[in-house]
This record gives sequence, structure tokens and C-alpha cells, in this order.
Amino acid sequence: MLDKERLSSIAEDVLYDEPMSAHTTFRIGGNADAFVNASSALEIGKVIHFCEDTNTPYMIVGNGSNLLVSDKGIRGVVIHIGKAMSKCRIDGDEVTADAGILMSQLAHKILEANLTGFEFAAGIPGTLGGGLFMNAGAYGGELKDIVETVTFIAPDGLIKTETADNLKFGYRTSIFAEGGYTILSAKMLLKEGVYDEIKATMADFNSRRSEKQPLSQPSAGSTFKRPDGYFAGKLIQDAGLMGYKIGGAMVSDKHAGFVVNTGGATAKDVMDLIRYVQKTVNEKFGVMLEPEVRMVGEA
Repeated sequence: MLDKERLSSIAEDVLYDEPMSAHTTFRIGGNADAFVNASSALEIGKVIHFCEDTNTPYMIVGNGSNLLVSDKGIRGVVIHIGKAMSKCRIDGDEVTADAGILMSQLAHKILEANLTGFEFAAGIPGTLGGGLFMNAGAYGGELKDIVETVTFIAPDGLIKTETADNLKFGYRTSIFAEGGYTILSAKMLLKEGVYDEIKATMADFNSRRSEKQPLSQPSAGSTFKRPDGYFAGKLIQDAGLMGYKIGGAMVSDKHAGFVVNTGGATAKDVMDLIRYVQKTVNEKFGVMLEPEVRMVGEA
């Protein structure tokens, strides 16, 4: 049984029985027992200590842009790192930013400082922390290319800072995906650039994104990782699955690499559709697609 009184005494902003559909870009998900809008690293540490002391499960979320939360919701505590932890400091060509800052906001600040190297991330709909967790990338760039160090709460409860070389950054993964880590901030090294050129590149990427991706419908971004030697979207399209629906979930008829919520989709609809796409593509082309979206919550 969740000790609400004790949790409320250590966290400033706690919501109980909070619908996760309000905190994911998929607009899907049952209720979380408790949803903490974290205000500082100190508060996060206290909440984690509370969870470990009371044997309460917990998880960290950012903008919820790569999550599919189960229809039964999430047992325990969700710690949200967002607006309250979104500071950014720029010193020459070094950018230090909190995990809760949105990538789009960070890109704008970097543009204003005439720095180049972050343009690829301007349209990624997540926080810096979420992006670091999965080593987000687009248009030939990845966060690992520009990250110098990341500061985080380690599984042993200590705050540590590590260089990028020690963080196991790979294609859509990092050491943080192993669990038990809470990303607090990162320092990135960029290069001096020309404002108009940086702005034009960002505009070009955003235009291409808007032209090719179903941005007007709720989704969790690319549903599947890119398999070696193939493109997930093309395999799905060639399998004739564009527009295929199960319940309120549909393979986008604009970009087959996206599963979208056409209205009222459940997590079960999305999972059933993901499995159907995997099975069909594997039968036709011998390729087993691996989901990029993270499935979380009570099974």
C-alpha cells in the first residue's frame, strides 16, 4: 500500500491515480498510482529513497514521447523530469542542460548562441534526458556525437558524472537503458556556426519531418528500430500494411514506420498491431522487427 502521506511530505507536486494518457504523446495509458513532478535532484533522490525503503516500484519519464503505457497503468511512483528541471547554460561552444528541457527548446537556445551540431535534434519530440536514454538521432546525427559528459543518479544512489565513452551509447540505446539510472543533465560540445545557416538546416529538417511523418496524429514516433540492411517503414509498406488497423491503432498511411492513435486506441490495440506487423514482415521478408517504443506498466 502506497504511503501517500509520507510521499507528499517529501515531494512538492504529487498527483495520485493520474492518467498516463495525459503524459504520453501516444495519448494512451491507464493511471499511475502516483505521479511526481520533480523539482530538483535532491527531491528525486528523496523520492527514490522512499521507494526503495518502502519496496515501491518507480520509473522515470520525460516527455513520454517514446512510451506505450499499458491500459492497467503503472503501479508505484512515476517520477517526471520536465519543466521544473529544464535550465540551460551556454559557455562558448559548451552547452550544459538539464534533463527536463525539451529538445526543441534546447535547439532554439543553441541557435540563438550561433552554435551548430544540434540541428538534427530540433524536431525530436522529447526531453534531453529521454533522448540520452535512447541515444536519440535523426538525419545522420546522434546525441552521442556531441555529448561530452552526463550527470546522473547511479543505481547506488550517488550522483556521478561520466564521459560519453563510458556510457555504452549505441543505436537507440545506452547504459541508462540497463535500469536504475536517473539522468540529471548533460554537457555537450558544439561548434561555432552561422545563425542563418543553422536556422535554414533546422527548417529543412522540420519541413522534411512534417512532409513525411504523421505529426498530426498521436504516436510514439518511429515504432520499430531500423533492422540491419533495411528500413522498417519500407518493409512494412512493401508488406501492404499501410493503413492497416486494429481497434483505434493504425499503421500510418503517411509513413509506414509509425503506428498512430486514430482516436480511442488502447495499449492492447497497439500491441496487437505491433505483433501483427512483426509476424507479417517476418513471414514475407524473413526480418523480425524490433520495437523502438518502450512498453511499460502493469501487464
